[in-house]
Amino acid sequence: KWTKRIFSGIQPTGAIHVGNYFGAIKKWVELQNSGHQVIYSIVDLHSITSPQVLYHTMLCWVLGSLTTTARLAHFPQFKEKSALFKDVTTGLLIYPVLQAADILLYKATEVPVGEDQVQHIHLAQHLVHTFNNRYGETFPIPSCLVQSGVKGGRIRSLREPDRKMSKSHADAKSRIELADSPDVITAKIRKAVTDFTSSLSFEPNSRPGVSNLVALYSLATGKTTGQTCEEFAHFDTGKFKLVVADAVIAHLKPIREEIIRLNNAPEFLEKCLSEGAEKANIIAEDTWSEVCQKIGLSKRGLMEDVVVEQ
Repeated sequence: KWTKRIFSGIQPTGAIHVGNYFGAIKKWVELQNSGHQVIYSIVDLHSITSPQVLYHTMLCWVLGSLTTTARLAHFPQFKEKSALFKDVTTGLLIYPVLQAADILLYKATEVPVGEDQVQHIHLAQHLVHTFNNRYGETFPIPSCLVQSGVKGGRIRSLREPDRKMSKSHADAKSRIELADSPDVITAKIRKAVTDFTSSLSFEPNSRPGVSNLVALYSLATGKTTGQTCEEFAHFDTGKFKLVVADAVIAHLKPIREEIIRLNNAPEFLEKCLSEGAEKANIIAEDTWSEVCQKIGLSKRGLMEDVVVEQ
């Protein structure tokens, strides 16, 4: 019954790095090139057109009435921030609901996500079941396309390898950005935190720093972590870092060149964003109209006419 449609998004919180690329974007490109119907978005309400903002936020409001604060408070991100800070925003609490609204608004059937986002998709599935049971079949149940980087493991911070690589981390040396020059990539990898054992092994729990380099090389070359450790068994970590740098530079070279080209073509980028938003908006408007009909709202939904008296 449902058209196969893949949806995913990325936050514009900083420059895209190799963790984003190997963990998500590389798979997105493969799915797009395979002929699937895909919708990829910049998940920032200030970065999309006003009509889309309305549909996303209004569906989020409707879905928010179908779940509980107790359920949302159990999400890892909210629990972690609550433990670190005295006050956390309501926006952080309801973020998973907004993410579900992003998915359901386009009636996505599959969502490529990392392992840390699976619980969010489970919430979207729960909301689909609840809405469909209460108001009639409206949304497909989205399934996870889990992207775990199995060949090489998950890419971690170069400075704190017990944490994932982050776009928003204050230390730029903690990540390799896709637009980094070869010299910058080499410098960052040479300064990557490892340990006092010079031999190579892939043991993410006990040797996160060295394992991170093994994972990075494996993902850049398509080899397994076992093949990598065997091939460079006679290398110490200092020498292996240079090999990793060369592999990453070679893999990212065409990507970096394309980024530079596109950054010099702002009109083309604006055209792509505009055309994509127009196509997405057609789907979003149809979905919202159906939701309004099912729950008994007017087509304008939560938007109220404002009458200004003269």
